Amino acid sequence: MALDRVKVLVLGDSGVGKSSLVHLLCQNQVLGNPSWTVGCSVDVRVHDYKEGTPEEKTYYIELWDVGGSVGSANSVKNTRAVFYNAVNGIILVHDLTNKKSSQNLYRWSLEALNRDQGPTGVLVTGGDYDREQFADNQLPLLVIGTKLDQIPEGKRHEVLTRTAFLAEDFNAEEINLDCTHLRYLAAGSSNAVKLSRFFDKVIEKRYFFRDGAQVRPPSPPRPAGGRQSAGRRRGGAGPGPTR
Repeated sequence: MALDRVKVLVLGDSGVGKSSLVHLLCQNQVLGNPSWTVGCSVDVRVHDYKEGTPEEKTYYIELWDVGGSVGSANSVKNTRAVFYNAVNGIILVHDLTNKKSSQNLYRWSLEALNRDQGPTGVLVTGGDYDREQFADNQLPLLVIGTKLDQIPEGKRHEVLTRTAFLAEDFNAEEINLDCTHLRYLAAGSSNAVKLSRFFDKVIEKRYFFRDGAQVRPPSPPRPAGGRQSAGRRRGGAGPGPTR
């Protein structure tokens, strides 16, 4: 049986580790030799929505790793725009050792949301940004900082305090990790819980909401001649879409 799917953009500057992150999320493996992404690369993660509850259901999460630079010419940005159609969620990725990559997340998000045409730009005096540009955003967002292990111990508190404000600006949860270590997304860890919660939210916005109103998910079928079972057996996921 074919699985329902959702589309999640993975955005951020070149070199922040998006390809390594996507590989880690989808294959549960460290990417040994990452290369530059040209255009867009798509990988698929199998996710159990509401795992462990009667509403549990398996979905495909398509992760669209978009390459390029946020400062690209309009012709390049217009080409990238085709990847921004029918999006259900956005993962914003920045390098914790590169402050500029963090600041550029505002521009990436505005480009994806098609709101980067305003005459005032994104950043305003003092390095802040206009919150009104994101006020009516309905897409679930997740901010992920990479290369955590490369931050000197003496500077880690300062950096993580700054990035916490970044996540707050986007009204998003934050995950900080190093893509060369599996332990950061180990089952049951706080990062794994945040990631699962984000994907659940993306699925709910796609399938269980209509015009801002929640639609109750269908109840599991009742077995014939017996009471409703509290659990479900997970079947095979089946092959994912071709890349």
